[in-house]
Amino acid sequence: MKIIGWLFGIVVLLVGVVYTLLFTSLGNGIIKPMIETEIQKQIHLPSKLKRFSMGMSELDILLEINPNNTIILKGTYSLFSQSFDINYDVALRELSSLEALMKKKLNDSFFTDGTVKGDMKFFTVNGKSDVAKSNTNYNIELRDFNPTSIIANIKNLDLSSLLHMLGEKKYADGAVDLKVNFKNITPHKLDGDILLLTKEGILNSSVMKKDFGITIPKTRFAMNLDAKLKGDDVDYRYLLKSNLAKISSSGKVKPEPLSVAIKYGVDVEELAVLKPITGADIRGNLRLSGKVNGSKEKMLIDGRSDIADSKTTFAAVLKDFQPKSVRANIKDLKLQKLLYMIKQPHYADALFDLDVAISNADVKNLQGTVKSRIKNGLLDSRYFTKAYKFKSPMPKTTFHATTTTTLNKDNIDTKVDIFSTLADLYVKKAHFDMKDAALKSDYKVKVHNLEKLYFVTERHLKGNFIANGELKKAKDLDFTMHSNIAGGKVDAKLHNDDFHADINKLCTLDILDMLIYPKIFKSNIDAKLDYNLSAQKGTFKGLLSNGTFTRNQALDLTKQYAHIDLYKQIFKGDVSANINKENILASLDLKSNTSSITTKDTYLNSKTKRIKSVIDINANGNPLVVKLSGSVERPKVQVDASKILKKEATKAVTKELEKHLGKDVRNLLKGLF
Repeated sequence: MKIIGWLFGIVVLLVGVVYTLLFTSLGNGIIKPMIETEIQKQIHLPSKLKRFSMGMSELDILLEINPNNTIILKGTYSLFSQSFDINYDVALRELSSLEALMKKKLNDSFFTDGTVKGDMKFFTVNGKSDVAKSNTNYNIELRDFNPTSIIANIKNLDLSSLLHMLGEKKYADGAVDLKVNFKNITPHKLDGDILLLTKEGILNSSVMKKDFGITIPKTRFAMNLDAKLKGDDVDYRYLLKSNLAKISSSGKVKPEPLSVAIKYGVDVEELAVLKPITGADIRGNLRLSGKVNGSKEKMLIDGRSDIADSKTTFAAVLKDFQPKSVRANIKDLKLQKLLYMIKQPHYADALFDLDVAISNADVKNLQGTVKSRIKNGLLDSRYFTKAYKFKSPMPKTTFHATTTTTLNKDNIDTKVDIFSTLADLYVKKAHFDMKDAALKSDYKVKVHNLEKLYFVTERHLKGNFIANGELKKAKDLDFTMHSNIAGGKVDAKLHNDDFHADINKLCTLDILDMLIYPKIFKSNIDAKLDYNLSAQKGTFKGLLSNGTFTRNQALDLTKQYAHIDLYKQIFKGDVSANINKENILASLDLKSNTSSITTKDTYLNSKTKRIKSVIDINANGNPLVVKLSGSVERPKVQVDASKILKKEATKAVTKELEKHLGKDVRNLLKGLF
């Protein structure tokens, strides 16, 4: 009996201690610092329990989170029935000081108060708030601390105040009404509806301009969302209307397992206003509509649009939200409008057609074809002339083109045909390996009239030009060119910046004619050209054969003074040049059976077409010096015939003296001359 007495005494003592600690002012004073310390540890703020009173059935607590932010709990409870009826009052007057707790910088204040009634198995929360200048009421039912019902009514919430409170800039202003009526929010047993209205909305143009660099007119908007939830299904209608855009969507969504059957529509007057949402730096208008049907395993998205005044349709099949196949057709898209939309210069006007048929859209296993066509193309000559600083205006240039591309895993093969009034380009097969980022392509180019390229070459040219070859680009750039030109053949290759050309039996008359230079020399030329594109330096070495001169001032003078007709002689010899950008230093060494023509370091400027040259002519032992200067087309010619005149004068004097003094006078004259 003594043991039972002792046990009973211990129990009574323990109960007394617990009662004293929990339900008396003495006990409250003991455990209050312990609770304060634990709260401070959890929320990382210097919180204090300004008032802490717990009795057997009542409690009165005032928690000061920090100055100007308090929570009050006051009411009754029963330990035995585990029921309670507690009033709460949350007054967060300085949200900015709660960044450590909220993990985000907030502004302004937040107030709410209400009651919590019920027991540990089921209780309700009823309250009201003036968050963001609204009139808010809410009722929440919880069973085993899990929400089962929510009813909330928010009227006239001020949108700009809410944005400011959440630490966002005031991108828009307006009034928001929200009604939430969930009789049951138990998963798979949903029963309720949501009605969201935004009225008198207006975008803040100055903030949009400052933050996103977009200029929009005064924009008013309204938004309406009406959603009904039943079981696993959500039926909804959504509409956003403004003077810039109209966005609508409606249909049925089943979250788990996901299935959708919805319609959508987008009518945007100015795409720039969507940059904060899409991140796309585009402008102009867009109309888009279509449907989305299916599940996560297979979802079909189709639509139509008039982007850039086109007739566009598309359809895509998604598997696990990844594209499986894609079909798209674009008809009569206006290229100039597309360039405007993507903020590119006005390169050209044209109509663009596109047909896409991708049977497998997996990036690693691409399969499909892409065909395009450009028609009625007209390059913006004025833009190109200004942008590339052409000294002469680019001529009016029309064009059209077709491309056919085949996709096969990592391989892309493209056929290209481009026709223009400047040139034509044909590519039978351009092969691109996406894995190695390597390009290999053949090509053929035709220039119908070289004179039309004057705006680029800055020199008048005659005739046409045809070339073909191959382009390779991987780690290095390699380019080949083959052309039958000027009665001969040119084979050239480029490796990165190093260019080499082999010239075989070109006719100099044809070259001079193409360059619109005086056609003074007819010959075949074999040569090699080495040139570095980056340094713009190079060398030229050639061999001239079967050369004959056409009528020119220098040889006319030679014939006059030396009495030798060089036009009848055949020359051969070497020609060489050092190239430094537009400056060329050329040397020439021509010989016939009896004569020679040489020049060293003749200066020629390919841009200004200025020449400076000294030509030494030896016509069968009769020396003549010809100096050229000025324009290549019409150079100034100076002839130094003093040596020939001296020789001719000696002959004439000797002949006359011999008549009168005899033949011995020749030895005497040698000493004089």
